[in-house]
Amino acid sequence: MKKSVLLICISFLLLSCGSSFQGFYNNHKADLGTTSFQVPNFMKAVLSTISPEVKNAIGNISDFKYIKFENVSAQKRQSLITEMNAITNNGYLDVFRKNELENTRIISVKEAGVVVTDAIIFINKGTDVAAYYLQGNFDPEKIKSFADEDTFNAFSSDLLQNYNTNLNPSFNPQ
Repeated sequence: MKKSVLLICISFLLLSCGSSFQGFYNNHKADLGTTSFQVPNFMKAVLSTISPEVKNAIGNISDFKYIKFENVSAQKRQSLITEMNAITNNGYLDVFRKNELENTRIISVKEAGVVVTDAIIFINKGTDVAAYYLQGNFDPEKIKSFADEDTFNAFSSDLLQNYNTNLNPSFNPQ
């Protein structure tokens, strides 16, 4: 009887601790050397004012999270990659995956028919690691284009610049 109860408790614990990007984000947003932001519901208007180039690249965004780790150790980097693998193994399909010691790139999506509804883009380059979570309706070919490092870097720069431009006036009046 005790073994059955213990087995049920362990099974419940494992099922209730499913990996998600939100959990990953919450677990690491306060880490030293980390930059992160997410767009809360009251700021969804910020997403509607992004540049036409960025909007064309990704489509309609309903949720957006970003986290970047700088100067991570090899052990921390491996831990982050392991966590991201657990998340993307939970209902996501890999569009692109490159596993190298100093350069890991993962693009995983959830689909509804021919539309991508969720995308996780994870980049590890040396001692820097960055991850994006996008939710909305996206063209699968546009998401797939992020496998090209130059396309991804241009997208990241444009998106972060547009986000910062729209964010700063309302929170920093100077």
